[in-house]
Amino acid sequence: MLPPFYQICFQKQLKQAEYLTLSILIFLLQIKKQVSIESLATLMPYPILFESRRRGIQRFLKLPILNVKNLWFPLIKYILRTKVNQQKELKVAIDRTQWRDKNIFVISLIFQRRALPLYWQILPKKGCSNIQDQKRLIGPILTLLKKYKFVIIGDREFGSVKLGKWLCDQNVRFVLRIQKGRYIEQAGKEYKRLSELGLMPGTSFYFRDVKVTKQTGFGKFDIAGYWKRRYQGHVEDEGWYLLTNVGTLKKAVATFRCRSGIEAMFKDCKTGGYNLEKSHACDERLKTLILLIAFAYTCAIFQGDKIKRMGIQKYVGRLTESGRTVARHSSFWIGLSGQSWVLGIEYCQEIVVELMKIRPNKLPFFQKGMRAMSLIESMF
Repeated sequence: MLPPFYQICFQKQLKQAEYLTLSILIFLLQIKKQVSIESLATLMPYPILFESRRRGIQRFLKLPILNVKNLWFPLIKYILRTKVNQQKELKVAIDRTQWRDKNIFVISLIFQRRALPLYWQILPKKGCSNIQDQKRLIGPILTLLKKYKFVIIGDREFGSVKLGKWLCDQNVRFVLRIQKGRYIEQAGKEYKRLSELGLMPGTSFYFRDVKVTKQTGFGKFDIAGYWKRRYQGHVEDEGWYLLTNVGTLKKAVATFRCRSGIEAMFKDCKTGGYNLEKSHACDERLKTLILLIAFAYTCAIFQGDKIKRMGIQKYVGRLTESGRTVARHSSFWIGLSGQSWVLGIEYCQEIVVELMKIRPNKLPFFQKGMRAMSLIESMF
């Protein structure tokens, strides 16, 4: 069910009962895609009263050992060593998602058009983060990734010269989108708003060593402007204005495009995958639930990636159709669906056997499908 390196890490840190409980909860997340405590208690295959299961899960989620630094950082280090091309610069995105009164601030590693969560915090307020929140989120990652080259990507909420200056002081490369109402001062010229620079669809610019605020003490940055050209009658509503230190327009634009991976991750963790928004847990338990989602999410991605490499993806979902530039289904979706497909045979095995007997002329195809099932089942 869990990859071997997950099992080794968990068994080192947890007691036997804690490890087994964690394994069951991750399994339930993978199969049932429900993260609320009530749903997990309902589905948990443990022969005790429902209320005892519910309270047991609540107590489990508050264990001090279940935290990011003890259980998640060791896994991330292993993933970086074994799953990521260390010759390439890592893309690290920061973003925030909110529903009801929950405000979750996440920093993640862009991986296969998705994002792997690296670290997260629950902000004790509604609305945007400030520079202190951002430093607290990014700080642990600077230590975690100190051996790697990486660039931090952020949308307009994070496009501040304060954050840019702090990242420069940490010798970190970044691409941060800023508001078009920002003033800049080029050498020998007066201050101008970015919106006054004439950026239009199909145009771009890159200014080096520009002062981006009228306040003193923040130094100078590069400013990139890019507005995608009209394509097949469609044009973007607005262009990008990017605060950066990566050196070139091409690098800045290509890097910022990767930011969409964190939005895809949020969708996977919410309506597209684990239904996180249905959880009513308190902040302390919610942090642990997000940790469980991180375990399940990465397992699904790696399982889906392995299914693709085996060449049996066509048994789980649609392949890329003509006219599409990318695959219809991500590795995450393939991993989740592959596991559900295989488990279904356990409950309908006799019926499936009868169906195959009715169509003996299809036996060679059934044999190939059964072999695909056995290969997927061997991963769990």
